[in-house]
Amino acid sequence: MRVYLDNAATTPVDPEVLKAMYQVMENHYGNPSSIHAHGREVRTLIEKARKTIAGLLHTSPAEIFFTSGGTEADNTAIRCGIIDHGIKHAITSKTEHHAVVHTLEAMQKAGIIELDFVKTDSKGNIDLEHLETLLQHPERSFVSLMHANNEIGTLTDMEKVGDLCEKYNAIYHCDTVQTMGHYPHDLSKLKAHFIVCAAHKLHGPKGVGFLHVNHRIKIKPMIYGGSQERNMRGGTENVYGIVGMAKALEMAYAEMPQHQAHIQELKSYMMAQLKASIPGVEFNGETDPEKSLYTVLNVSFPEMEMADMLLFSLDIAGISASGGSACSSGTDIGSHVLTAIGTNPNRPAVRFSFSKYNTKEDIDYAVSKVKEICLVNA
Repeated sequence: MRVYLDNAATTPVDPEVLKAMYQVMENHYGNPSSIHAHGREVRTLIEKARKTIAGLLHTSPAEIFFTSGGTEADNTAIRCGIIDHGIKHAITSKTEHHAVVHTLEAMQKAGIIELDFVKTDSKGNIDLEHLETLLQHPERSFVSLMHANNEIGTLTDMEKVGDLCEKYNAIYHCDTVQTMGHYPHDLSKLKAHFIVCAAHKLHGPKGVGFLHVNHRIKIKPMIYGGSQERNMRGGTENVYGIVGMAKALEMAYAEMPQHQAHIQELKSYMMAQLKASIPGVEFNGETDPEKSLYTVLNVSFPEMEMADMLLFSLDIAGISASGGSACSSGTDIGSHVLTAIGTNPNRPAVRFSFSKYNTKEDIDYAVSKVKEICLVNA
C-alpha cells in the first residue's frame, strides 16, 4: 500500500482539471500575443480564466497577473514592491517560506533594505504588539507575513495585520500559497497589496500561479521581454496551466465546505490515533481548527535511534510525507521553521499534509507504520 500525505508540497491534479487542459492542448495552439484568429482564440481562453479567478476572489481581472508559480509571485511582489516604492525597511518573520526570507535577506545583504524579524511564540503565532512596534520605524515599511505556515499550519490573522499596515502606511504582502483554494478570500475587503497563488497546491498543474496586485499600488515588471500580462510580465503565457488553474480554483470554491469538513476530520482522527498509539508524541504549531490550517499536521516524535532515518523509513513503508518544506529537501539543514519556534532538535518531526483524496484507511495505515518504526527505534 502507498499513502500520499505530502499535499502541502504538491497535490494530485484533479481529473476535471486535466480534461480542461487536454482540451486546450488538442484544439488551441496559437500564440496568445498573435493577432490572427488562432491567437485570438487562445487570448480569449486566458482572459476567461483571469475573469473566473477574479470573480471567485471578488476583485478585478485587471489585478490578476499570471506567473510561473508562488515563488515568482512572491519575488515579484517583494522586489518590485520595495524597489519601485523606494522602501528602506522591511518586516517579516523567521518562519516564512524561503521564497520570502531568502529574497528579503538578499536585498538586505545588497544594502537595499534594513530587515527586522517580528517575534513569534512557540506555536508560530505572530506577536502583533511587536509588529506594531516595528511598524513605527521612521521609514515606510514593507511587511511580508504568510497566511498559513507551510510547515506547521499556524494561521495568521490577515485582517489584523492588514489593519496595522494601513495604520502605519505600510505595504503588505501575504503569501497565501497554502490557503488559496482552501479558504475563501474576499480581496474587495482585504487590506493586502499583494497575495499569491500556486496552482499545484489546490489540485491544479505545476508551473503556474498568479500574483494579485491591489489597485492601490503600482509596480514595474520584474521580468521583461514582451508586452504580455498588460506589460507586467514578459514571456508567452502558460495557456494550458492558466486554464487548469482557473478550473482547479473554481472547483475548490464549489467544494470548499465539504473538503474542509472531510480533511479536518482526517487531521483530528490522525492526532487522536497518534496520541493513543505513541506515548510522548506532540504536535508543532497550532492545532485548534480556528487557528490552524486544516491540511497540515506537524508531528514531533519522541527521541529515538536513527531519528534522521525516519522519513526514509516511512518512504520504505509506502508513506510519502516530509520533514518540512519540500523546497528545502535534499539538504542536511534542519527546518528553519521548527528552529525559529524553539522545538527540541533531538525529537524528529514529520509534516503530514492531507487532501480531498485521502481516507481514514490512509491514516490507519500511516499510524500503524509510524508506530512500528517508533517501537523498533525506541
